[in-house]
Amino acid sequence: MGRKKSEKIILPPELPPEIPDDEVEVSDEDLQFVQHNRQYALGFSRLDTQSITKHVTRVADAKEDALEALYEKRLKKKALQKEKEESGVQIDPVDALPVKTLDGKLYYRTLTKTSTLSELGDEEAGSTDKGIVRLTKPERRAKLKKQRKEAKKLGKELEKVEEVQQTPQAAVLAEVKEDLTAEEAFESKKQKLAELGMALLANPEPNIKSLKEMLQISKDNDHAIAKLGVLSMLAVFKDIIPGYRIRLPTEKELEMKVSKDVKKMRFYESTLLSAYKAYLQWLIMLEKKPSFQHVAVRCICTLLDAVPHFNFQESLLGVIVRNIGSSDDVIRKLCCATAKSLFTNEGKHGGEATVLTVRMIADHVKAHNCQLHPDSIEVFLSLSFDEDLRRQEKAAKEDNRVKNKKNKKRKNLEEPSQMPGSDKKKSRKELMTKMREEVAADYKAASFTPDVTERRVMQTQTLSAVFETYFRILKHTMQSTASQEEIANSDSGASGSHPLLSPCLKGLGKFSHLIDLDFMGDLMIYLRKLASGSGNSGNCSQKNSKYLTVSERLQCCIIAFRVMRSNLDALNVDLHEFFVQLYNIMLEYSPGRDRGEVLAEALKLMLCEDRQHDMQKAAGFVKRLATFSLCFGSAESMAALVTLKHLLQKNIKCRNLLENDAGGGSVSGIIAKFQPYASDPNLSGALASVLWELNLLSKHYHPTVSTMASNISSMSSAQNQVHLSIVSPQQAFMDLSLERESFKPHNESMKLNNKRKKGSGSSKSASIEPIPDASSIDEDEVRKKLSTHFNLLRDIKENERLRSELDRTTLYLQLYEQHKKQKKKGKAKTKRSKVLTA
Repeated sequence: MGRKKSEKIILPPELPPEIPDDEVEVSDEDLQFVQHNRQYALGFSRLDTQSITKHVTRVADAKEDALEALYEKRLKKKALQKEKEESGVQIDPVDALPVKTLDGKLYYRTLTKTSTLSELGDEEAGSTDKGIVRLTKPERRAKLKKQRKEAKKLGKELEKVEEVQQTPQAAVLAEVKEDLTAEEAFESKKQKLAELGMALLANPEPNIKSLKEMLQISKDNDHAIAKLGVLSMLAVFKDIIPGYRIRLPTEKELEMKVSKDVKKMRFYESTLLSAYKAYLQWLIMLEKKPSFQHVAVRCICTLLDAVPHFNFQESLLGVIVRNIGSSDDVIRKLCCATAKSLFTNEGKHGGEATVLTVRMIADHVKAHNCQLHPDSIEVFLSLSFDEDLRRQEKAAKEDNRVKNKKNKKRKNLEEPSQMPGSDKKKSRKELMTKMREEVAADYKAASFTPDVTERRVMQTQTLSAVFETYFRILKHTMQSTASQEEIANSDSGASGSHPLLSPCLKGLGKFSHLIDLDFMGDLMIYLRKLASGSGNSGNCSQKNSKYLTVSERLQCCIIAFRVMRSNLDALNVDLHEFFVQLYNIMLEYSPGRDRGEVLAEALKLMLCEDRQHDMQKAAGFVKRLATFSLCFGSAESMAALVTLKHLLQKNIKCRNLLENDAGGGSVSGIIAKFQPYASDPNLSGALASVLWELNLLSKHYHPTVSTMASNISSMSSAQNQVHLSIVSPQQAFMDLSLERESFKPHNESMKLNNKRKKGSGSSKSASIEPIPDASSIDEDEVRKKLSTHFNLLRDIKENERLRSELDRTTLYLQLYEQHKKQKKKGKAKTKRSKVLTA
């Protein structure tokens, strides 16, 4: 009995809180690890279960009342400990020193809350015993308020002391720790990206899930990490994307039983497609942010250039077309280069991307009302169309007609000879045709090259979209020039409100042979009105020059002639109005503002390569070209003289302009007097004039121009020159424009000699000096002279710059003084108004 009383009941230790099974999450990777590594769980089989059961069942024989009493005691002890911790009041750190534990934490001594209350109770009890007057209720309230205020003050002082304890060294250490942790995190994320990327490139099928991890890293708050993640995913996708478009299986296909390899392939393709879709969505989000725009657009362009055949083609093309007219040069050039690569490399996508891109650009131009950058339409010049498809189509139609005729004849011959028992032969023929069709369909599906009919359909769709865009731009320019007079607010050299006109005209010139004949008449009307510079052909040319530049009007004339030349058999259009426009535009030309190569091309196409001209028209152009060559530089005048010589060689009667008669040329024609201000070359009466300009041009500062003028003037009307000039106006213009930079006129010595003709012989001898030999020239002296010369030029430029800055500062000072005077005047006016009101 004594032993039983001496034995104490020891409660088992408290177990951790129970967690429901629904909240417990076990990943697939953990299950796989346990299944593959069951040998690690052998340690649980070696546990001593008997000792565990003894430890747990040591309270089994005790009574329930005693156990309940023990559990209640345990709970009471915990509640008392909590009350002690909460009732403790921290003492001022100045009054009591803290205790530092091994962890490095400081613990201050505390007092119980009941101590202050007990003191107050003792004081009250003492006061009652001593017979002192008891406090009233308002006095007690005032006392409590004072105590509360003192407690608040103590709390504030403690907070201040804690703030003082945090020295600046601690703040610096905290910042250093943060920097170190940030650098470590950056390096770890970089290393993680590299590991995932290398694993995917080495073996993509088992590591395809790591694409999601890379996408999560690319969504990091750090911009550098995000850019690295996006670029690394780009490299991975470029390498692992297959050469076909992924089609996800349908519900019926999923229900079917397939092999393990097919299941693996389906899983790989579905995860790849979902990751690619999420990546593209993230790129489109980043493209709208200015800090990530360049990186996102570059990734989209490289993806579309590398894998244009893959899924989500339209979303990528939408981003590129949206930014093809961007104000940022880098983004615009990237998008234009990608579109051009799609047009030139149609073997990668079979032509589908080309049709989509052209349609999207056409819709983009329509949405922005033709107010885009010229590069957005200039992309169409990279398109290439197969002209053999039309010929093949015509040949196929003719072959089909011949075959149908032969088949009809055979049927008519075979019908009377056929017996009613020939059903078996018919069924065999039907089976053979079906088999052939199936084989042809399989061969078509297996072959990478698209069918001829499909290519023809895609080409027609592309052409219709391109010409729809071009005609819309022409119509918009017509409306703007005809109705709005306030459009030409920019400089005369700028394109104004029609920036897409020049690339549109280039495209029409390139694809003029592919335009349908039904639209030729409307196109020629548009070009005629635009060449005149307005929507209404009746407007005067002085007002028209405000709306279109000289280069654009010349391009309209050039394209009209190209369209006419490519469709000579079908068109019968009078081009006289275009000659009239060229005749008038030549006087409006300005070298610094307009493009000389366009003018040279117009002269070559309209005057040199055209058929035989009328005598009056040719003479008018000869006279106009001679006056034009006097007014402008060497390159323009050389192109004009080459054209003039060509016209004189073609038209023998126009050589009468070279004769120096008293009353003009020997052949005056219908109009007896030359009218230089006439707008029509046929009504100018140029045959009644003389080419006196050639005499001045023979003394031109440029030797090539002077020799050309003297050669033209030496031509006679008797000579019947069959061979024409080999040099074209374009070639002459390009040669002299390139030579203009390095050319220096040598006629200064000639001018000095002509002035000193009346002087003494000593001056003549002084002006004519022997030229030194090349061997006698000292290189060091030449170098010194050149260095001094270039130093002088540099000093002159520096002085000019300083003078311009000085002038600018003086102007600013003057403006500031004027501003001060105006302020003083304003203050004086306000004072007067105040005095008057008072």
